[in-house]
Amino acid sequence: MLPAGSHSAAQNGGIEMKSKPIQETKTLDARLRRDFRKNKSLYLMVLPVLAFYIYFCYKPMYGVLIAFQDFNFRAGMTGSPWVGLENFRRFFADPYFFRNIKNTLVISLASIVFGFPAPILLALLINEVGNRYFKKTVQTITYMPYFISLVVLCSMVKSFVASDGIITRLVNILTGGTIEESMLNYAGLFVPIYVISDIWQQVGWGSIIYLAALSGIDQELYDAADVDGAGHIKKLIHVTLPCLSQTIIVLLILRLGGILSVGYEKIILLTNAYNAESSEILSYYIYKKGIAGGEYGLATAAGLFNSVINCIFVVGANYISRKFSDTSLW
Repeated sequence: MLPAGSHSAAQNGGIEMKSKPIQETKTLDARLRRDFRKNKSLYLMVLPVLAFYIYFCYKPMYGVLIAFQDFNFRAGMTGSPWVGLENFRRFFADPYFFRNIKNTLVISLASIVFGFPAPILLALLINEVGNRYFKKTVQTITYMPYFISLVVLCSMVKSFVASDGIITRLVNILTGGTIEESMLNYAGLFVPIYVISDIWQQVGWGSIIYLAALSGIDQELYDAADVDGAGHIKKLIHVTLPCLSQTIIVLLILRLGGILSVGYEKIILLTNAYNAESSEILSYYIYKKGIAGGEYGLATAAGLFNSVINCIFVVGANYISRKFSDTSLW
């Protein structure tokens, strides 16, 4: 039997246990209200961003249902017949499925291997320049291609690699070759042309975030390295790169999260019948089937497959980064 008073003590303990979460909830609510009053303007500023993402990113996710339907505009998503996984079976059975996946991975991996380090190297080089005006001039020149229309940029690329283009002539001089037609007519040259032109367009703009990270490095670290007798290379290895590592890792994880998301716009502008073997990628396939061919269910299924693979890559890259370093997205 319980001793006298134990029953009431147990009841009191239960009341205390129940009241504790309520008190914590009230404290949290008070803290949130106080924070909102203090940062009211910041919360108001973020509302348009939230509205944008909800309306343009989360609301369209309802359209994923089209991947499981024989969709037509007249019936809409509520009236289109349900076909289950038929669109996915058609997508995987397409004779160009493996070629499209291979071309997408080749272009994406080549862009990561050669294109991802390019802004880092440019930022490190610009950071070493002492002349302020020369630094600003280099930054402006490298930023300019980013603001050129993609149509104009691809037209410039076509002119550069034409039979009488400056790059074609330079390649002939350096290699002793005899290229007498556009370099885009060679399937084996499409990926290098795509990657190099992409680096040319993106390298200046991509270096901005690394220059911002470099400007935030504590100057006392460099002073301490000078005291220890470190030169430029050792300061780069032991001070600059470790301070940049978090930024590099986060951007690399995000880049890996879009490994199958190679845009179709540039592909459309540069592809032709001669290089189709190397240029047709997954996003171009989705464009052809969905926008041009009207097979919306098949195109949505391919797009959903693309998103799932990208999600797997970003989660996997984040897991590996969190396991072997202190940096991750979540």
